[in-house]
Amino acid sequence: MFDAKKLLEQFLGSQVPGTGKTIGGSANDVLDMARRNPLAAGAIAGLLLGTKTGRSLGGSALKLGGLAAIAGLGYQAYKNYQAGHAPGSVPAAADSPLALPPPQSPFHPESEVNDNAFALVLVRAMIAAARADGHIDDVERGRILGKITGAGLDPDAEAFLESELSRPADIDSLVAAAASEEQKVELYTASRLAIEPDTRAERGYLDLLAGRLQLPDPLVDHIDASVTAAKV
Repeated sequence: MFDAKKLLEQFLGSQVPGTGKTIGGSANDVLDMARRNPLAAGAIAGLLLGTKTGRSLGGSALKLGGLAAIAGLGYQAYKNYQAGHAPGSVPAAADSPLALPPPQSPFHPESEVNDNAFALVLVRAMIAAARADGHIDDVERGRILGKITGAGLDPDAEAFLESELSRPADIDSLVAAAASEEQKVELYTASRLAIEPDTRAERGYLDLLAGRLQLPDPLVDHIDASVTAAKV
């Protein structure tokens, strides 16, 4: 079994391979990295979603990368929701990475609920969201797989991505895999990170997912606000 948490980092990115530096700079830096190395940190999401997502990967709150970014944004949204704040009224610091949840929190990346199995669910959720607008057809899927093949991924991870891109999204299994409220928040957060809901299909998918997860509308609004701020 491959390391799903590592694959999440390749989706959302925390480090540029070989440099030890984070991708937290300008949008042009991110897109240039994707052009030079299609499977560099954060570039898998760019392959799946095109330059629209590539432009958003420069947000400073995503410097943590991977599961830490998803858990941190979900935790921030959940905390603000429980405190009764208005969505978007408590912005994260623009010049610093998002703070991790405390170690005792179920949102912490190393908590028992955030194991490798659930990290795999989050990757599946991002792929399902990426396909929500139907832009990944057979031709586009072949293009993506062509860039993924032989690009240094674990063979099992490569086979997993090919399988996920080739079969219909299964929202039932995604929802069933989120057993706790924290996992439901993280599942929606990962899906929201994957796309900008500027089409009816994308917005409809997110609304359906939130409804199936039984997330309160105000909490969904907080997640949307936190993710939007992180991508600025």
